[in-house]
This record gives sequence, structure tokens and C-alpha cells, in this order.
Amino acid sequence: MPTRDTVVASAAERMGRYRWLICALLFAATAINYVDRQMIGVLKSTISGDLGWSETTFADVIFWFQTAYAIGYLSFGWIVDRLGARVGYSIAFVIWTAGHTLCGFVSTAAQFSIARFILGIGESGNFPSGIKAVSEWFPAKERAFATGVFNAGANIGAVLTPLLVPVITIAYGWRMAFIITGAASLVWLIAWIALYRRPRESTKVGAAELAYIESDPVDPVGRISWFKLLRYRQTWAFALGKFMTDPIWWLFLFWTPDFLGKAYGLDLLTFGPPLVVIYLISDFGSVAGGWASSKMMKRGLPANRARKLTMLACAFLVTPIFFAQYVDHLWAAVAILGLATAAHQAWSANLYTLPSDMFPRAAVGSVVGIGGTAGAIGGMLMAKFVGYVLQTTGSYTLIFAVAGSVYLIALALIHILVPRMKPVDVIAAA
Repeated sequence: MPTRDTVVASAAERMGRYRWLICALLFAATAINYVDRQMIGVLKSTISGDLGWSETTFADVIFWFQTAYAIGYLSFGWIVDRLGARVGYSIAFVIWTAGHTLCGFVSTAAQFSIARFILGIGESGNFPSGIKAVSEWFPAKERAFATGVFNAGANIGAVLTPLLVPVITIAYGWRMAFIITGAASLVWLIAWIALYRRPRESTKVGAAELAYIESDPVDPVGRISWFKLLRYRQTWAFALGKFMTDPIWWLFLFWTPDFLGKAYGLDLLTFGPPLVVIYLISDFGSVAGGWASSKMMKRGLPANRARKLTMLACAFLVTPIFFAQYVDHLWAAVAILGLATAAHQAWSANLYTLPSDMFPRAAVGSVVGIGGTAGAIGGMLMAKFVGYVLQTTGSYTLIFAVAGSVYLIALALIHILVPRMKPVDVIAAA
């Protein structure tokens, strides 16, 4: 007598793959998101020289982006849970594209901070919308892998930025680089509005694929308020994980070009290939991290063990980042940085999946929003910390020491708060 899981697996082999087209759209949006946010890192020396910025001025501009990201992440978690991924993502995309394009028209650090603040508000909607869409379109056994795939768009965006932006900047100036990339990205918005619907509302989804998507038990409750969500250890476990490790990704994103420039004499024309290699390696990590825990679950391991074992491996793989500053050869440093960024992305793919493991779908967007806000607050503190350390010491020693150690601490705290990763009592929550 075939089991229910056997029947579902058999149906999965015969069904369509429309859910992966949705994942491709999420991948593309995340790539655009990261092109827009990373451009200031790639253009740091160019803009700083043109506008007369110091290390702390650059850090202040990053700080205001992070402040907006913290505010917007919490807000968009709520918006996406109520308006859905289709509308919520569209709103976020329009706002962040407007803020990004506005960067091409500003002249002072204060004006730049305002434009980046608008960018931060909009970009904060990317992951709450993406995670919500994944929770709607993928069963639990595929969510970590799907999250890893669309999260890999971050690395593709990070790869494209140092290849495209210097070419545009040299040809037309850094202001036109913001304007051109902002205008080109609007193609995605048209595709998203045309193609995205919930699975039951889409005419492109066959019966077999719909049954597979809906193969998880039905959530017995509707929405859960923020205040109730804050009562749960599960919420704080995710939020603490984001607070401690998101800032390290911001560090990689905004300061890696600066580190390579100072340590190895690279400039706008020469740091492109090393950055491409770093983020191609990290792209592999994003997919591999989601694949690893999903594979373990398909072999019978509980989500708690599969996620945490994968995250533990990632935490150890980040630690060599401390030695990057002591390596004489550029490509050895690139290998260490690539390993660290890949480990972060693999960690992130699993961390982002924890809310859907522990909460009903109706609350996933809000929990991701709470965690994203915590991560952005951590990023605000990191921006000030990095700016101060570089302004006073000119060294990355203390910065990389922090980056290499926080993942192990974060995982320990997550395990203390949710040793079994037990789902919330949804009846009581309602």
C-alpha cells in the first residue's frame, strides 16, 4: 500500500514546473535589488573623491540606508501578509527603484542619505515578499532549496555590479550609472505583475503541481498580531540570528571593494574580476546551503537537525575570514572572502526558512519582517563600527575578528531559544 508521501513524490515527477518560474522571478528581483544596493560600495572611491567624503561620511550614508531598511522591513512584513506577495512586491520595487534612480541627481552627503533612505524603505520589501511567495508556492520540503535559489540572485547582482557599473561610469559618469540601471530594471515589474498569482488563482498550474504545492497540512489559523508573535521564543531565535549575522553580509557588500583597494591597490577598473569570483563562489553557497538541509529532510532527518547541522558547518566556514588581511597574494584573499560569503549565503538560506518551519503561513511575512528589522539594526551598528575603526586605525583586524566569530555565537543562541525548533501553538496564538 503506497504511503501519502510516496503518492505525493510520484505526482511531483509528473507535474509541471510553473513554481520554478515564480522562483526565477524572485531570483531576478533579488539580483536587481543587490545591483542597486551594492553600487555605492563599488563606486565608494569615485563618489567619495567627487563629493569629498571621509570614511565616517560614507558610513553615515550606509547608516541611513540601514535605518530605512529596519523601518521598512517591519512594515513590509505586515504589508505582504495582508496584501499578498504580488501587490507587496510591486510596491516595494517601485519605491526602491525611485530611491536608486534619485541617487543620480543628488549633490551632497545629506541628499545622498535621503535617496538611500528611500532605497532602503523599498528594498526592505524584497525578502518578506520573496519568503511569502516561497511559502505560497513550495511545500516545506522544497522551501529551503527554493529560498537558496532565489537568494542566489543576491550574488548574481553582486557579480553584475562590478562588471557593468564601471563601464557605464567611465562612459557616462557615476550619476548616469544610477539612472540607467534604475530605468532598465522596470522590465521586471511588468513581468511580475503579468505572471504572479497565488497557485489556486493561476491558470498555469496543473492539478498535480497544485496538489504537490498544497501537500503540507493546512494552517488552522489566520493572522497573528505582531505583539503575539513577540511572545514566542521562535520569533526571537530568528530575530537574534538576523541581528548578529546580517551585519556581516552588509560588511562584505559595502566594504569588500574598499578592502581590496587598500590591501592590493585595486581600483574601479581592476577590482571587478576579484569581486566576480567572490560572489560566484557565494552564489554556489546559497544554493548548496538550501540543497543540503532539504536533502537531509528528504532522507528523514527532522527540520531541526537538518537546518542546524547545515548552519553549524557554515559558521565554521566563515572563521578563516580573520586571516584574509594577512595574506600577501590577492587570489588567496579572494578565496578566503569567497568562502566566507558562500558560508553566509548558505547560512542565510537556512535561517530564512526557520519562520516557515515554526509558524503558520499567515504569520511568515511578519516574522521575517521582525527578523529583518533586527538584522538592519545590527547593520546600522556595524556601519558606525566599521566607519569608526577605519577612520581611527585604518585596519580591518578588529572588523574581521568580529565577522569570523558571530555565526557560532548566533547558532548557540538560536539553539538555546529553540532546542527542538518546535512550531508555535497556533491554536493558542489565534
